[in-house]
Amino acid sequence: MGVPVLHRLALNESPYPPLPAVRTAMERAVAKAHRYPHFYPDDLTERIAAWCRLPPDHVVVGSGSVGVALQLLQAVVRRGDAMAYAWRTFDAYPLLAAMVGARPVPVPLSPDGHQDLGALLAVVDHHTRVVVVCSPHNPTGSLVTADALSAFLRRVPRHVIVLLDEAYVEFARGTDLPDPPALLRSHPNVLVLRTFSKAYGLAALRVGYGLGAPDLVERIRRQQLPFGINAVATAAAKASLRADSELRLRVDTIVAERERLRHELVGLGWHVPPGHANSVWLAAPDPVDEGARALTIAGVQTRHYPGEGLRLTVGSRKSNDTVLAALAKLRAPQHAPERQRGRRGVVHGVQGPDERHAQQGHGH
Repeated sequence: MGVPVLHRLALNESPYPPLPAVRTAMERAVAKAHRYPHFYPDDLTERIAAWCRLPPDHVVVGSGSVGVALQLLQAVVRRGDAMAYAWRTFDAYPLLAAMVGARPVPVPLSPDGHQDLGALLAVVDHHTRVVVVCSPHNPTGSLVTADALSAFLRRVPRHVIVLLDEAYVEFARGTDLPDPPALLRSHPNVLVLRTFSKAYGLAALRVGYGLGAPDLVERIRRQQLPFGINAVATAAAKASLRADSELRLRVDTIVAERERLRHELVGLGWHVPPGHANSVWLAAPDPVDEGARALTIAGVQTRHYPGEGLRLTVGSRKSNDTVLAALAKLRAPQHAPERQRGRRGVVHGVQGPDERHAQQGHGH
């Protein structure tokens, strides 16, 4: 029998259950489960629009951010069109490309785990219909600054839709973040993708949304499934927006734990780059495979990319202390000579069968 999983740190879930006010709203909605939800989630769309300082016609709601991404692809992609993205990234993107008949074009990350925007631009041609930019990036946590994004968008042809995946934006700190209203005014070919799964802790309820120009949003809405957002999820999302100050405190706690975890790991000899998501990224040539085995023995479930890296979700303090205790036994400095061979951890092509088998790794 295998080692029991005591700490789930593989899916970038929140370590906290829904807030009391959110649970109360969910319970009230459950009492009316014999009634259909709204045909389309217009009320929730209006609440999110007001929250984001945008008119409702700039917002589309779907089943998690991945559901909105699929609606976008169904709306704009014709079979044989190309879809470019940095790789490695959210595992769903190659799957979504296959679902709509798009040709996936994976572009390697830079050696330090950032998306190479120049390389993404270089693969854009007249067949390209969608380019994905994930910021903060999944799984490395790296960030595309507002200035870098603006420079990139100015060079992207207008016929190409840029899917800006901001599933982890609430965990980013600093002022150099894109401002969606200003971004959409200048770039009607951008869809900003966000979710209630991560910072809001509603991963099981599957609510995400996209922000875009009215013409693009209208095309995406035509792909919405009637009755597609259930009443419990709608009630929870609305209550979460009302509980903003409490949720910000939770996010601040996770960010503080992220920084503590990174600082302690660096002190143990691991090379951990600054991150802006609710996770930390350990990359080869540090002993990530040995680290994965040690964490499994300690009852910690992580997202392991053999030979490449480890993505560790920031959990409770107890979970994070368990991670530190397990990895303390594998001090990275003793592996320092390996570093002379250069950094690894980048897949330079499309997934193989073993990778497809592990597709359950990132939930958006």
